[in-house]
This record gives sequence, structure tokens and C-alpha cells, in this order.
Amino acid sequence: MNPRLLLWSGLLTARLASAADSSPGQALFETPPGPIVLTNADAQGSALRSFALPVAAMRGAVVIVAADLKAEQVSAKPQPWNGIKLMIKVEAPEGTTWPQAEIPVGTFPWRHYATRVTIPSEATAATLVVGLERVSGAVEFDQVRVLLRRVWQPAPPAPPTQPIFRGHVMPRLRGAMVSPHLTEADLAVLADEWHANLIRWQLIRSNQEEAADPGPDGYDRWLAGMLAKTDQVLGWAKRHGVMVVVDLHSPPGGKASAGGYVAAMGSFFTDPAAQQHFLEVWRTMARRFKGNPVIWGFDLVNEPVDDQASERCQDWQGLALTAGQAIRVIDPGRTLIVEPPQWGSPAGWRGFNPLPLPGIVYSFHMYEPGRFTHQRVFDKRQTPVAYPGDIEGQRWDRARLVQAMQPAIDFARRYRVQMYVGEFSAIRWAPGAERYLAALTRIFEDQGWDWSYHAFREWDGWSLEYDSDENHHRPSPRPTARFAVLENWWRQNQPATAP
Repeated sequence: MNPRLLLWSGLLTARLASAADSSPGQALFETPPGPIVLTNADAQGSALRSFALPVAAMRGAVVIVAADLKAEQVSAKPQPWNGIKLMIKVEAPEGTTWPQAEIPVGTFPWRHYATRVTIPSEATAATLVVGLERVSGAVEFDQVRVLLRRVWQPAPPAPPTQPIFRGHVMPRLRGAMVSPHLTEADLAVLADEWHANLIRWQLIRSNQEEAADPGPDGYDRWLAGMLAKTDQVLGWAKRHGVMVVVDLHSPPGGKASAGGYVAAMGSFFTDPAAQQHFLEVWRTMARRFKGNPVIWGFDLVNEPVDDQASERCQDWQGLALTAGQAIRVIDPGRTLIVEPPQWGSPAGWRGFNPLPLPGIVYSFHMYEPGRFTHQRVFDKRQTPVAYPGDIEGQRWDRARLVQAMQPAIDFARRYRVQMYVGEFSAIRWAPGAERYLAALTRIFEDQGWDWSYHAFREWDGWSLEYDSDENHHRPSPRPTARFAVLENWWRQNQPATAP
């Protein structure tokens, strides 16, 4: 290996060694021994205790705030941010934030809660807040601690001559995310008629499936069925000249989400057993699919959200490395695809470092601005907003889209890595959706990124085959304007071949 590459790899490995450490870390603050008991009879008021924190020791660090607590008859929250507070107030020149643990209401026995907080390097003050905010009831806190998890620094940039690993030999991989109910006839349309050469295959578990068969054993039963279907899909993909991303959309220990599926949050970042189960899942898949040339890569987990990572577990930076290492032992040549935290958004690359492993492609999802892309998906009262145009006080056009993706652009350039846009879309009734998709795909192409549209024959709200009237639930008899944008790029594809 080039000596400069060896030096870069060594520096990166040393920089990230602490990221894979799941030890609790140094205690920056602890409350005195004995529980803190707080009661509140007036749900319009609050009962809070505050403690000043040593902000000088916290600047630029990732900290964990953790506590054991129990509650009795805590009333419903008037707003999602009210309720039982285990929170750090962080003051900085750019503004004040209030990151807090997600804690239910009602009555429950002693439980452990924690949340992970990144302290800005310019922070001027930090305050721990515990108690009850605009709810009635009683709560007891014990062993309240603020722990230094790690101090984050960006890894050194890659040498300018370092080759960019892409994991394939195609001019470009362009395709779509597909439904778990995909048939070979569906794939024939996408590949043979539309000329896509990539599918992102979701191992996705619905909230209903999780509720019907919960726990680790239930998860393994679900996974066994999905892997059997994956074997079938890989056979179809080989016949139709398509490469496959195997996307672990729903990891063990995940949490039911508003999107209707089990997402990479909740116990996935608070239960060590769930993280060990996650590693075993990837060992199982690495053994099962070792050497299969149809698979472009393993997408380690979809849209991780590690804000609530406890001191007993790894955050995503550490867990992604541990999972990658576990896979590498079994399948050294397999391309790994890694998304950042914060729901896989471009902003997630701030505070994330490349993993000190070979053969990695990095990925993010683009749904900015959400007020445009998801309008009327969760709230039918919303009025339409158009692209390009003024959306929530900002002018959104091509330049603003580039600005939103700048963290991904900077990450790819600094570390000389290939970027893959695993998901992007706009709901079909969004005014100007075709112009939005045209602007995005042009940016992706200018950057040399691979991409997959969300989604093909999944829910009709995202479908290119349905027109812009949200009340229409049958495919359009004529090609839609959104379809024409994507088809223009797909027709430039070559059928996929293994590297």
C-alpha cells in the first residue's frame, strides 16, 4: 500500500478507536446520593430542578445524560416536549437547544433512561433539568449522571490521489427502492422496460408484524421469511441484469414509527442485547450471501436515529464499525453501505467519520425540505407548497438543494468516497414534484453519485405510475411527468454486471 494511505488509515483507526467503545465514560456530573422526589398537583405548572454543568469540559463532546426513575400517575403531555424531563439546556451563539430523553407518562416502576447530546464547541452554558413540566403526578430520579462519551474530531482528509471505491464497474447504478411484495413481473417492468439497473431491497417489518410476534424470537421468525424471499429476488435480479442493495430497514430492538414500520431507534440504541442480536443478524446474512455477485452491497441499517443512545450501548458511529468488522470476518470482499445518523439525512454527516475499513460506500437520503416532499402525508390540513418557491420562509431552488446536501458533498470530497443516494422522492401531489426530481437527479449526476428512487410499486403516494391527484388510486393511462424525469436517466443505464 502507498505509505501515505497507510498513514491515513492508521490515523483514522486511532481517531475512531474510542467511537467503538461502549464503556460509559467519565462522569462530568452526578447528583448527590439518594432520590430526587418531585410532585406536581397543577398540570398547568411545573416542578423542576436545575443543575449547572461544567460546560468548559463539555465543549465539542458527545455526552450521555442518564438516570433511573419511576413515575406515579403522571398526566398526559399537552405537547410532545412536555412531561417528565431529563434534559440538558445547551446555550450557544447560534441558539439554545433542549435535547431530552424520551420518557412515557403514566405509572411505571424504576427504569433506566438516557439520551445522547452533542455539545457545540462554542457552547457558553449547559444546564441539567429534571422534573415535571406541564403535567401532574409524581416522579423520582436516582443516579442522575452526565457522562463524557467521547470528544469528536473530524478524521484527517484522504490523500488526493486515493482511488474512490465504488464497488461496481458500471458507469452508474440508477434504480429504485422496491416493495417487499415485489414480483418478478414487477421487476421485469422496472429493469427490462424502464432500464433501471439497481434495486434497494428492503428487509422491512411493519408495526403490525412486530406487535403480532414481538421479541427476539419473533424477529428471527420474521427475518427467516424475508431471507427466503431475498434468495428468490436475487435470482430474479440476476436474470434481469439488476444489482441489489440488501437494506436492513428494521433491525432487532427497533421502534414502531409513524411511517408504519419498525425503525432503527428505541431499544436498538438502549438495550445491549438488541445490539448483539443486530451483529448476529449480519453474521447470518454474511454467511448466507457470501460471494453472491448480484449484491452490490449490504446497507447496514436504514436511517439510524441514535439520539437516545444510552451509556450502556454503542452509538451509530461505534455500532456501524463493529457490524462492519463482524461482516468482514465472514465476507471480506463484500461492499458495505453506511448511512449517517439523524434519519440518514445529509446533515448526519456532520459529526460522523468514515469507518477504518476497506470497501465502503456511504449513503444518505434526500427529502429536504420535508414540508414540500411530505406535504399532506401526515396532516391533511396542510396547504400545498410548490417547488421551486418559498417554503417555510426560505427560497428553495437548485442552489438551496445543493446547500442542503453540502454535508454529503463535503464528506465525499474530504474522504474520497463514493456516495449513494439510497432514497429520494416527493409525494406525487406536491406541486412541481417533477421539477424537484429533475433538479435532484441533475445534482446527483454532476456529483457522480449512484441513486435509487423511493419507491417502485410500494405505496401509490410515491409511485411514478400515478398522477398528481391524491384522490386517484389507479395507475395513470399516460406516463406522468415525474416518470419522464427518471426514465430519462434510466435509459442511459447499462445492464448491471458483477465487478
